[in-house]
Amino acid sequence: MTFRKKPLTAALTCATLAGTALLVGCQSQSDATPDDKPVASEKPHGYVEGAEETSEQQSRLVLADGETGEVRVLDLITEDVTPLKKVSGVESLRTDGRFAYLGSSDTTHIVDTGAWMVDHGDHVHYYRAKIRDVGTLKGKEITHVSSDPAVTAMSSSDGDHLLFDRKKLEGGSVPKADALTGTADGSVVPYEEHLLVTAAGADQDAVEVRDRDGGSATTLKESCAEVSGEAVTRRGVVFGCADGALLVSQEKGEFTAEKIPYGTKVNASERAVDFHHRAGSTTLTAPSGDDAVWVLDVTDRAWTRIETGPVTAVNTAGEGAPLLALGKDGRLTAYDIETKKATDHKKLLSKSGASASIEVDTTRAYVNDAAARKVHEIDYNDHLRVARTFPLDFTPTHMVETGR
Repeated sequence: MTFRKKPLTAALTCATLAGTALLVGCQSQSDATPDDKPVASEKPHGYVEGAEETSEQQSRLVLADGETGEVRVLDLITEDVTPLKKVSGVESLRTDGRFAYLGSSDTTHIVDTGAWMVDHGDHVHYYRAKIRDVGTLKGKEITHVSSDPAVTAMSSSDGDHLLFDRKKLEGGSVPKADALTGTADGSVVPYEEHLLVTAAGADQDAVEVRDRDGGSATTLKESCAEVSGEAVTRRGVVFGCADGALLVSQEKGEFTAEKIPYGTKVNASERAVDFHHRAGSTTLTAPSGDDAVWVLDVTDRAWTRIETGPVTAVNTAGEGAPLLALGKDGRLTAYDIETKKATDHKKLLSKSGASASIEVDTTRAYVNDAAARKVHEIDYNDHLRVARTFPLDFTPTHMVETGR
């Protein structure tokens, strides 16, 4: 990286700049001599070329109409709606926090939403940039997507695992993928400069740790029978297992795996396999059968099963926040996770039985109402009050939130 050099001017005074060294021995312009060398202008800590760093999360919703192929990005800060290229036959919509992946039976279209965060542990950087279409990946539908700053890993419905250079995606193009060999089905999760690789199926129970190139595999000692579903948290990566969950973490270069058992026998149909949570949170939710929801507190290593009745979507903001469950009757219900009791109800969807998503951030939840062509913003700390409603000119069948 090179720094552009500029001469000091009279307007520049001795100051301390965040992320740069303290300038000492400042001179006035009259003290300077022709032999004085110009000072390098350092980029501030967290600088990203082409992006604006902000003081708060830049949340954006990606919305897609599964029938017409209309795609929009709704900026929750400005309330602007940006139309993008149509994507025919959208069957799924996934995100890794910045990019959205619109999947059909034989293609995956990638959108850069221009909103993301970088978590350094003790502080966080938020960014916003231009929204743009990146390109289309041909092949089977992508069923898993996970990223770190260097690698984006995608797994397809036919069991292939593809690794993409993250920086090239950020540059605005779909790079050539490297295939991860020696795997079958399952998923790949980039984590702590390595890849966590699982294999699906009743006779598969191993989780491997590989280097970023996919080689040098090490199998973790703790197994995860019939692994299905994963979530990345601040305390590690959680995988769903037949008897509970497996938490994989890393400390001082060493990877360890810890089982978090259900503590009771759970039928296959009632296992947690589809995790939902707020990015960065250590509280996970997942449907359990037809009439209940699992809540996993990763910090306390504890499961809670709450009988909710039939649900179409679930989520929670994390510690201290309620469980949000959207019933198939179109009613949103908040539950106290400790008592398992319902605390608030709100009839939300205009059509019962409709599918929807619940996206959650630190203060609000978002629910797409496809039949009414709306997105509802919910203040879950104020008795499920509808804070804002966003009317749309298309049917928002699918929805994900980025900027997290």
